[in-house]
Parts: sequence; structure tokens; C-alpha cells
Amino acid sequence: MTMTPPHNYLAVIKVVGIGGGGVNAVNRMIEVGLKGVEFIAVNTDAQALLMSDADVKLDIGRELTRGLGAGAAPDVGYQAADDHKDEIEEVLKGADMVFVTAGEGGGTGTGGAPVIASVARKLGALTIGVVTRPFSFEGKRRANQAEQGIKDLRDECDTLIVIPNDRLLQLGDIGVSLMDAFRSADEVLLSGVQGITDLITTPGLINLDFADVKSVMSGAGSALMGIGSARGEGRAVEAAQKAINSPLLEASMEGAHGVLLAIAGGSDLGLFEINESASLVQESAHPEANIIFGTVIDDSLGDEVRVTVIAAGFDAGAPTHKKLDPDKVGSTEEGDPEAPVTAGQVVEGQAEPANREAPAAPESAPTASAPHSTGQPEGNTGTTPIRHHEPSSQQTEAESTTPPAAGSSQEAISPEQGRTPNHETGEQRQPQQGIGGAVGTDGSTIGGEQQSGTVPARPAGGYPGSGSGFGGSLLGRSRNQNDDDNDDEVDIPPFMRR
Repeated sequence: MTMTPPHNYLAVIKVVGIGGGGVNAVNRMIEVGLKGVEFIAVNTDAQALLMSDADVKLDIGRELTRGLGAGAAPDVGYQAADDHKDEIEEVLKGADMVFVTAGEGGGTGTGGAPVIASVARKLGALTIGVVTRPFSFEGKRRANQAEQGIKDLRDECDTLIVIPNDRLLQLGDIGVSLMDAFRSADEVLLSGVQGITDLITTPGLINLDFADVKSVMSGAGSALMGIGSARGEGRAVEAAQKAINSPLLEASMEGAHGVLLAIAGGSDLGLFEINESASLVQESAHPEANIIFGTVIDDSLGDEVRVTVIAAGFDAGAPTHKKLDPDKVGSTEEGDPEAPVTAGQVVEGQAEPANREAPAAPESAPTASAPHSTGQPEGNTGTTPIRHHEPSSQQTEAESTTPPAAGSSQEAISPEQGRTPNHETGEQRQPQQGIGGAVGTDGSTIGGEQQSGTVPARPAGGYPGSGSGFGGSLLGRSRNQNDDDNDDEVDIPPFMRR
């Protein structure tokens, strides 16, 4: 009695890239060395097909297009694939899982991808579509073709993951090149495929098999994919948060009955880290969701942890869509608009100094004035005012001579925040830069020592006080607290003294 070789028990995974975008994505996967899968490139453009490194190359529409492409016409792409159904079936035979990847909006990928998915599903393979929606600048015609292509492909796949290219703009800065943008799209397609295949083909700390993946993705309909990575303390939780709130998610994960969670990290990845990360994802999905999670140990990642979340199985058949935030597209600003402030909540850069005198309350009920164009979020002016407790005269006197404790609300005031809104009168108060901190509207110093009128002014560019609400620079924080300001013209940090 002879035993079947063990390698025959491994799941057979094939990745089919169709059209220009799909073949580019396959080339990218080959370039990074995606293991355990067979690559198939399908195109009507014979010249582009010759440039591919795929294991199998299939040129379709030889009679219809003469190898010159579909001319961005989905009907031509559909007919070309339909004419070569037998050849497509031949290259897909024996597959347990088939990924169909394409860039929607063109001709070959948009029209031919549903044909390939249909053939794969009839062969009994778990069929997963991973496609991109075109950039807005590619035009309305291409967008309309993409929507129809996505609809047709969804009907032929077990699970369809759609990645909107416009959201890739939120991941880079305003100087990103066109080549880098499309390269990013290819890498996201790679991440979607790799996040699933690595769980099956690579032994991990918590191992998954093909049946686990199939239980989540078989007949799941529309799916979402989020990717996150982080380093340092709390890296697994931070990476999971980034994946759940990923700009690539054009819809909310809420209500997902099936979640695939892939965590990749070095050999120092801990079980408790994985547990915290998985718990965070569980809170974002349906209370009774089937969460399949596994880990891949990859020492080449170093201290980095990568989390890929794929959510599927929504009650309505499709997730609830979120609107694209236009303010974040191409933005180079570090700060994002914050959520509206609730009563009693202290928001960084918006807390009023505790030692200023409260303004006299008007006799009549105040009316919300139009917000000034100060860069503050519109939701924080006039609609949800912050309640301030009016300090007594004793408290005011005591606070004016006592440096603020670390972590107090005064630390929330930063020079980059500009004006501080007065929510009771609608006026804007401009904090002034003073000695060792900012100067309040009543002349008191916010953060830092209280300076008397006899102390000579420091030269411009002096170090801020160590108690400053600004936090100060490294030199500023190292200034000697007991240094007598009358002894030196300028403050000299202790490490420069001899």
C-alpha cells in the first residue's frame, strides 16, 4: 500500500490577472515573491502579455482584436473571454481557490473578469474577486463601466472585494506621482490576495486551513478589506485599529457575520498581542460573527506588525457605504478635523486657560455667531459649547502663581492651534507668546514661571520654560529651573555648562 505524497493535500490556489490592471497586479505579486500560488495572465493585448512573468499566459480574442487590445470596450472584453472559455477552463482545472483580479473601468478586465469567475465557480473552486474602482480623474464613462463590471462580477463570485482607487489618495501626500499611485493600487491588490493565501500556505502560531477560509468567504457576496501596520508598544492593537478604520474601507464593518483576520509579525509576536487585536476586531463586527484569525511569522518584518481584515456576510448583502472625505484627499496637514466636542470634554488645542477671568454673562441668552475662518472644525463652534467652571478669586490667584501639573488641560494649548474660541461670546482669543509660555488674554502667563516686571526680557528665541504648555524643545526642557535670569544674558542649558 502506497501513500499519496503530502504535497497533494495542499490547497491549489490560482491567481488570474485579466486586462492591463490585473496583469500588472500579478506581475507585482510575482515581484515580491508571493508563495504557494500559480499565476495566470489573461489579456487581449499580446504585447503587454509578453512582458508578464506569469506561469501561464493566455491571449484571448486573437481573431476579434488581433492582439491589439479591447479599446476600453467591455463588450469586446466579454466576447473575447467567451470565445476562449474552453482554454480558460483548461488552465483553471484542479484549483481549490481562484482569485480573479482586475482593474475595473477598461475593456478586457471589466468585460472578461465575470467570464473567468463563472468558469472557476462551475469547476467548484472558491472564487474571490479582488478589483479596483478607477480614479475620479479617469472620467465618468470609465466610472460607469466600472460600476456595471463590478455588478456583473459580484453575481459570479463567492466574495468580491472592491478597492476604490480614490481612497489611495488619502494614504499619500499631495506630491505623489501617477506611477506611485497605480503602484499603490497594485500593492493593495497584492495585500488582499496575500492576506488570504499566507494564512493557508504558511504555517503560523495560530494556523488556518482552506476549510476555515471557505467557511467565511463561500457565498459571502460583497466584502471589505482593511490593512494596517504599526511598530513599537501596543503595535498589534494600533495596527488593528488602522485596519478597521482604513481609508480603503469604503463602507462600515458593522454587521459583518464573517471576518477573516490575518496578523503577520516577527518571532517576538506575542499571544496576548494577538488576543487584544482580535478582540478589537470582534467589537467592530456583528456580535455573533464567525471570526477566523491566524498569524504568520515573518522575521523580515522586524518590529512591524501587519493586520489584514476581510469582513463579509452582511445582512443586506452589501455593507453600508461611507462617504469619501474630500478634505483628506491629497492633504499634507498632519492634523485632521476633530469630532464635535461634548460638554465637559477637553480637546487638544481647544481648552481655555484655567486662570483667566470668566467673561461677564450677557443679560439675554447668547446667540451662536458665525464661526470665524480660523481653521477650527465647524462642529466645534456654536453648536456644542464647552462648559467652563468660573474660578473664584482665590482660585485665580493661586493658579496664577502655581505652574500647571503635567497632563492638565493647559498642556492642550499649542502654538499651531491658532486662536482659542470663546464659546460663550463667539469671540476668538489669540494667545500671545510670552516668556516661558503663552500669555492669557488678561495678561497672566499660561504654563511656565510667573515673571515680575523687574526681570529683564530675554532675547528673542529664548528657551521656553520647562513648565510651558507648549512642551518646549529638548534644550528648553533641560533648562536649569534654579538658574537666576539676572546672571546671564541668555539661558545656557546645563549640559553646556562646565
